[in-house]
Amino acid sequence: MAEKDLRINEQIRVREVRLIREEGEHQGIMPVSQALEIAREAGLDLVEVAPLAAPPVVKILNYGKFRFENEKRIRDSKKKQKLLKLKEIRMQPKIDDHDLDFKSKHIKEFLADGNKVKVTIRFRGRELAHTELGFDVMKDVLSRIEGEYIMDKPAAMEGRFMSMVLSPKSKK
Repeated sequence: MAEKDLRINEQIRVREVRLIREEGEHQGIMPVSQALEIAREAGLDLVEVAPLAAPPVVKILNYGKFRFENEKRIRDSKKKQKLLKLKEIRMQPKIDDHDLDFKSKHIKEFLADGNKVKVTIRFRGRELAHTELGFDVMKDVLSRIEGEYIMDKPAAMEGRFMSMVLSPKSKK
């Protein structure tokens, strides 16, 4: 639940609430005014943590510190996320050996950086009649980058293009 949805102190508009003290002990069901008084005596805020419960659950805590801890937890979880990018390498079925080496080297670099790679071969004109040449090029690419990939999607025709998707092997 986002902290923007939380109601604090006078914003709580129900008759009765279930109160939880700052140490985590249950105080029981009581009127909001009484719970607010207990929170003020402790010098803390009354925060509605479970508004959908019957009766709603409120907790006595320092709201500023609570918000800070929540934001910190969200920031830390975002830091641990790894964004995968899909890089694309395009070639033609009539590719030269040197060019294939060059493209394979790029594929290795992309995989080493932790990116997925989509290898695409574009067929033009009468090349479409010889799609087996594209499969041969794909096999050649895979033999050049042996052991550094996991095949997500094997080579398949999609209109005038043949493509396959590779992802990096997990580093353990």
